[in-house]
Amino acid sequence: MNARSGQEAARRLLADGRPLPDAIFCANDLLALGVQRELLQAGVKVPTDVAIMGYDDIEFSAAAAVPLSSVRQPTYQLGRIATELLLEECDDEGAGHAHQQVMFQPELVVRESSRPAGAPKGGQE
Repeated sequence: MNARSGQEAARRLLADGRPLPDAIFCANDLLALGVQRELLQAGVKVPTDVAIMGYDDIEFSAAAAVPLSSVRQPTYQLGRIATELLLEECDDEGAGHAHQQVMFQPELVVRESSRPAGAPKGGQE
């Protein structure tokens, strides 16, 4: 899923003829940036008309025309733990190994694409 897919999704929303939703949550930031680009080109105001939120908090999200709100995962920790679990799996040779479920706390990064009008710009950056 990429920005082009997001643009196409936004085109379908705009062509639908129904009122736009209040907000759009995308599976990743590239989709969200594509949606945002298409909506802005169509004259839709983000976030006044439609709020947009992505997932991943890629570096470019903060630099978008309207900085994108996103959900940030602790990618370094994810990679480190995944590697540790894989090495344990390889070293254990199946004897007495118990699978583990590890959960991380994501972080909501609020930027202008979902900020209510008049809301202060400070916060979770």
